[in-house]
Amino acid sequence: MAGNIDAGVNNFPFLAHDTPRPGQIDMIRECRDSLRKNGHHLAAAPTGIGKTAASIAAALEIAMESSTKPHILFLTGRQSQHKIVIDTVRKINSRLGSNHRDIKVVDIIGRESMCEVVDLQTGRCLCESGSSESARPRLKEDVRNFILQAPRHVFETVEKAKTFGVCAWQTCRSAVKDSDILVCDYNHVFAEQVRENSLPAMGISLQNSIIIVDEAHNLPDRIRMSMERVVTPIIVRNAAMELEEFMGSLENIAMRNTTNSPTKLLEDVSWCFEIIKLLRINMVNYFKTLHDKITDDEELLIKIDDFTDLIHSACDEYEGVSGQLTLQLKVDSTRQTPIQNRLERLSQTLSQVTVEAEDDEDSNEPDAHRIAYIIDTVVNFGHTSALCMVFSPKGKEGKITTHLLDPGVLSGPLFSRTAGSILMSGTLYPPSMYADILALPKNLTSKTSYVSPFAGERRPVLIARDVTTKYNQRSPDMWAKIRAHIQALIDGSEDHIAVFCPSYKLMDEIMGDAFFRGVTKITESRDWSKDDIDRVVAKLKNERRVGNRVLLCGVFGARLSEGIDYDDGVLGSVVCIGIPNPPPSVLSDSLKEYIADKFGRQNAWRYTVTQPAINAILQAMGRPIRSVDDRALILLLDNRNDNRTYRECYPIAMKMNTSNEPNSTKSFASRFFRRVKRL
Repeated sequence: MAGNIDAGVNNFPFLAHDTPRPGQIDMIRECRDSLRKNGHHLAAAPTGIGKTAASIAAALEIAMESSTKPHILFLTGRQSQHKIVIDTVRKINSRLGSNHRDIKVVDIIGRESMCEVVDLQTGRCLCESGSSESARPRLKEDVRNFILQAPRHVFETVEKAKTFGVCAWQTCRSAVKDSDILVCDYNHVFAEQVRENSLPAMGISLQNSIIIVDEAHNLPDRIRMSMERVVTPIIVRNAAMELEEFMGSLENIAMRNTTNSPTKLLEDVSWCFEIIKLLRINMVNYFKTLHDKITDDEELLIKIDDFTDLIHSACDEYEGVSGQLTLQLKVDSTRQTPIQNRLERLSQTLSQVTVEAEDDEDSNEPDAHRIAYIIDTVVNFGHTSALCMVFSPKGKEGKITTHLLDPGVLSGPLFSRTAGSILMSGTLYPPSMYADILALPKNLTSKTSYVSPFAGERRPVLIARDVTTKYNQRSPDMWAKIRAHIQALIDGSEDHIAVFCPSYKLMDEIMGDAFFRGVTKITESRDWSKDDIDRVVAKLKNERRVGNRVLLCGVFGARLSEGIDYDDGVLGSVVCIGIPNPPPSVLSDSLKEYIADKFGRQNAWRYTVTQPAINAILQAMGRPIRSVDDRALILLLDNRNDNRTYRECYPIAMKMNTSNEPNSTKSFASRFFRRVKRL
């Protein structure tokens, strides 16, 4: 068997390790085969398989053998994940023979994190205030060469740029066109404004790019968030002001150039300006009626027709069909726009509005464009269950948020434009669900659930059957039972323990004031930064060095439970309290209805509730197992994990054990830690 593995290794030139991990070669081969057809591979790859190294190895091989030399865009959802990519490329470079040049990579994050000071008036950063204008081009070139010379973590680049008195963000962007790999956020591809402002400026064509999406289970929600838009009476007022400014610019152009004046556009803008002014009045009145219907803690589903009626009413009033203008003017047929064309004309006109703004991927979207997007979304999806509009009374005025529930309308066409993609996650279960939701082309999409390389005996899972966080069973007695199981695990285990809860509220109720013998408790805060996380991991290692134990308390989906490596076997156990089902809401109900309409009612609950919840648990479960030397006990404190509805959401190969009371938990833990040692 070892001989076969060794023989196979020679066929993969961009491996990061001398000895591939179990399953890694299979993943590289399948990714490679898919990319050769400009296809898309979904990899449900559990912790420890080395999915980052596998995806990069496959993508590099295809990119290097292609005559077009496509860029590789490695997309992450968290800054903490960037370091793994850079470290992997360094390992690849260290193993490359003389037949291959070093791989060049650029690591970039948001401008607000790379530029120390940004002028609020101009939107320009002040990074270059310490260098002379004449020396700046040479200094930028020096930093650019530094970036391309070897794989650099983004903050290494920031420090170097600061020393030279140049802008790290701008210099990184200038280096991208000469790189092989760009490490960046999802938004660089899946947020339209960022994509259009960033990729062309960096010399990247989506059509000639291989996309790697890390932690791809997060992508559907990230896309849905990018497609959300908010509208309020103030936003409508601001759009009117932008139209007025734009109209003034067009009038100036017309006065200077009579032979080629923008007559038609000026006419459209003037018409649109009057409509938007009247729409603002309608919106103010409409918001008042909505506030009267609900309390401050409620939300209200808005009928799409009610929203479009506000627009048509404004058009009717301006065109003299109804309202105050009928008292002042005769109906002028030349002012009228056919009803079926009104929304399209408004959207097209609003989208053409230009206002002074920085050419910056982080610049704010003009409110005129925001309303254009909303109207366009209503035109295209208002007749389907894929669009819902929700009113919230919170804030000064309240707000209406448009939610396009189908991420596939954006991701499907985008993926089809690329040179191929790899979507991977330890919790991409089931891969077919994500292929459906993201609308990947069926004939070009492959899907694999890889088996964990870790023997089940090194990561046992124990379900406590006597506890739950189910809403109708919550009580002080139930919280006491949960705490008893945690104390039993502490008493029967070694090393640090991480506890994850469905929400900060539940974490506070169950863990907040509780005292646990034998450990020091550290509790996650909502406002923790990446630096705070790094300090926590360092503290865990230091405390272990001096023989102290820590009980780390966090929340599913937050910073401690996803996108962070607890390396060096620093965690010995993970406790997952409850099941992080999303709370009932107008939006979640609409999402279930949409999924039922598109993928069948039998999939509605799993696609929107149970599978995302279990995937969040699986993410937390994977934190302590980072290498074949690690071992950890997983304790699930909710008996619903043993129900068929939830059990079928876990990987088939995952073996579950059960405990009926805390003493049983302690005995199980004692046996495990006595028998299974860190290697």
